[in-house]
Amino acid sequence: MPHPIPYLGFNGNCAEAMRFYERALDAKIEIMMSGADSPMAAQIPKEFAGRILHARLALKDGGLLFAGDTPAHMPYEGIKGVSVTLNYDTIAEAQAVFDALAEGGRVTMPMQPAFWARTWGMLVDRFGTPWIVNGEMLPM
Repeated sequence: MPHPIPYLGFNGNCAEAMRFYERALDAKIEIMMSGADSPMAAQIPKEFAGRILHARLALKDGGLLFAGDTPAHMPYEGIKGVSVTLNYDTIAEAQAVFDALAEGGRVTMPMQPAFWARTWGMLVDRFGTPWIVNGEMLPM
């Protein structure tokens, strides 16, 4: 069965965002290919060659996060109508990741108890990505 993988779009700052997520999520960047490094390099205008065509971040649990810069000829509209959700086994893990992602961003719902998890919170990071972080999921 396929596992959904979030694919985040950015406006020229994908590399910076993925390096931030690598640190905040204690993950590993496996691929970060710019236009200049791609097989399509000759077809990409020089001023856009540094934009990221594809990036892949491997999370510790085997999950993945993909990202890329929006093609320069397309308008960037930001990330809308979706949040990336992360579930952690402990409150401490959830709080640490929440705090790391919130650095320079905006907390929209502080960490607090809920009926589905011992703690949860929402934020929009400094790159405009909405996140939901859960700690200690409860049986439903």
